[in-house]
Amino acid sequence: MDTTTIVLLMLLLVVASGLIVRVIPWMPLPLIQIFLGAVISTFVGFHVTLLPSVFFLLLLPPLLFLDGWRIPKMSMIRDRWPILALAVGLVVFTVVGMGYLLHWMIPKMPLTVAFALAAVLSPTDAVAVSSIAKRVRIPERMVRILEGESLLNDASGLVCLRFAVAATLTGAFNLADAVATFSWLAVGGIMTGIMVTLSWGYVKNWVARRYGEETGTEVLISLLIPFGAYLAAEHLECSGILAAVSAGMAMSYVERSGQALALTRVRRTAVWNTIQFAINGIIFVLLGQQWPSLTQRASKILSKAGENGEWLLAMHVGVTFLGLILLRFIWVWISLHFANFYNRIRQRKQSKPSFRLIAVMSFAGVRGAITLAGILTLPIVLNNGAPFPARDLAIFIAASVTVLSIVVASVVLPILMRGAKIFNDSHDAIEEKARLAAAKAALMAIEEEQHRLMNENKNIDLLAQAGAEMMSIYQRRLDAENENGIGKEDFRRRESVERQLRLAGLRAERSELFRMARAKEIDDNIAHKLIREIDLIEYRYSL
Repeated sequence: MDTTTIVLLMLLLVVASGLIVRVIPWMPLPLIQIFLGAVISTFVGFHVTLLPSVFFLLLLPPLLFLDGWRIPKMSMIRDRWPILALAVGLVVFTVVGMGYLLHWMIPKMPLTVAFALAAVLSPTDAVAVSSIAKRVRIPERMVRILEGESLLNDASGLVCLRFAVAATLTGAFNLADAVATFSWLAVGGIMTGIMVTLSWGYVKNWVARRYGEETGTEVLISLLIPFGAYLAAEHLECSGILAAVSAGMAMSYVERSGQALALTRVRRTAVWNTIQFAINGIIFVLLGQQWPSLTQRASKILSKAGENGEWLLAMHVGVTFLGLILLRFIWVWISLHFANFYNRIRQRKQSKPSFRLIAVMSFAGVRGAITLAGILTLPIVLNNGAPFPARDLAIFIAASVTVLSIVVASVVLPILMRGAKIFNDSHDAIEEKARLAAAKAALMAIEEEQHRLMNENKNIDLLAQAGAEMMSIYQRRLDAENENGIGKEDFRRRESVERQLRLAGLRAERSELFRMARAKEIDDNIAHKLIREIDLIEYRYSL
């Protein structure tokens, strides 16, 4: 089977998984994708030979870039200490603790390979956390902390993986050299990513001001930025991983200028959502495709010692997963109690961390695409040409733990959160404050534009009528803020009803346009333009 056919088949499986998850909504999407990959591999017989360097370049930079772009920056700043404690401290704690545990449990696995496996198991997955949070009522602030952790521990975990692999390939490790190398990797990678994005933002804004903006070009450039940042950092011998993350974080600041067209933002969001869905799906499908052969090869490695390979594999996976949960529980418990002790010294408000909170934080550390992508990049051979030790076993354990973490989190988190009181009042208040500020700004802008048009000798009566209609929309929102209780509730109900009526009207408009196009009463260009306008308005009312 040629490469083109394999790529198209994997994309088809990703599409099929999206349809199946709608039929079985309680089944986690990654598990469906792994199952489809395993089924196709077993019955169709297609096999993909993964080149680690190519795999790393094509799949990781876009995911890391998007994580950095979309993570809420204010939440990260507010909760920076718990996020850093989980994203850096917990990663080091996990690499050391799990590394020695894996080496003790599997003597055939060299210590450096055990550290590499522990490093790739340390990152959690933002997409997996968010998908579970949609089905489980996890407090929003906890979700933000978990997402911030998953963003930063992707970088720290993969950097630790790089050190462990280098030590395995060379057979040597020097702490002083490692610290110096890590400093350059971190600083150089972060600065490279920021400079690539800021340079693009400056050039883009300069061109747009003078010659206008072309949406397709802007979308394509946004897709190239993570690869450019990654390759530039690797050329400078610093961390391409951190470059991709920092490029994404800088991208959010470039976007705050608000100079991009609305159409550009809508199309770019749609494209990136598709890219994220496709890449995550391909990674899990690839895992499923390799699962049968990985199981056989890993079992043979253990069976050479005369032991029951299948049962020993299951035991190794179970102990590894429980070890990760235990180490995470211990670290979260220590971190929360240390924060409580610090607040007591500073005479700040404090609350005793509950067992439920610690348990939810422990089980919510779901592994996902980054773990799978990282472990699949392990070299196939050493520098001397010998096979990379215990590579198949490490990949099998990482893949199994990833699947197990998704299954356990999907089952355990709803139980832990049952009956829990969840409050998001502060978030709601901030959102309402932003809506009111936007309404005031809209009123001022409409009034200024109305005066400008009147000075140009436009139809004054028509302008007054149109301005009054537009301003009444925003004035009703401001008036509702001065009311209490029932008044506010009535206003919100009325807004909801108006939105539903507006959506019904838009859908009817679109259906009629489609009918007219089918009946050839209007040409395709007019139909496409009008339907696109309706789609954009409907998207705004559906948020």
